[in-house]
Amino acid sequence: MNDLSFPSKKLWFTHIFIIVLSNFAVQIPLMIGGVHTTLGTFTYPFIFLTTDLTTRIFGQKRARRIVFMAMIPALALSYIFGTLFEQGQFRGFAALGGFNLFVFRIALASFSAYVLGQLADILVFQRLRRMKQWWPAPAASSIFGNLLDTYVFFAVAFYACPVPFMAEHWVEIANVDYLVKVCANLSIFVPIYGAVLAFLSKYVLKRPLTAIA
Repeated sequence: MNDLSFPSKKLWFTHIFIIVLSNFAVQIPLMIGGVHTTLGTFTYPFIFLTTDLTTRIFGQKRARRIVFMAMIPALALSYIFGTLFEQGQFRGFAALGGFNLFVFRIALASFSAYVLGQLADILVFQRLRRMKQWWPAPAASSIFGNLLDTYVFFAVAFYACPVPFMAEHWVEIANVDYLVKVCANLSIFVPIYGAVLAFLSKYVLKRPLTAIA
């Protein structure tokens, strides 16, 4: 981490925190309007907001570095916390004494989806970030990044898994998860992104919005 600045280290920690939180939250099923989903649907979109701001301010090289430096700690911590709090219930520290395949699959799925999804997000964002208007880059990157991230995650984590509810409904949950993520990103996170970017441009970086690279 010595080659990262203090703001980069904070973003690195934010990535890890959101991933671990989401991997815990995805074990908690919800029923909304007769549709199956999980609590993780509403936490993971924050990672795309963080990634897009990282790419906008520091560039794709620094953003990729943060993604790669976050993935191993996030994998390890996701397994530890997921085992301790499997399906939202504290199992005690003795649970760490055995290998939990269900939780490991979630951690591995998160690892795979995070890397692929975030790199796709950075790639799309980088191609659009120099447009005169600021919003096409985060909007398009969230659509394509979430598409790859969501279906890779649910397929690796829950296809033929030992938890009947998730094994039976993972496709439905993935569809809802992707729809909610895209709607949340376009209606909430993209406007938040614009507001945060304008604030950073005016008060922190002290550069015009279009000059942020």
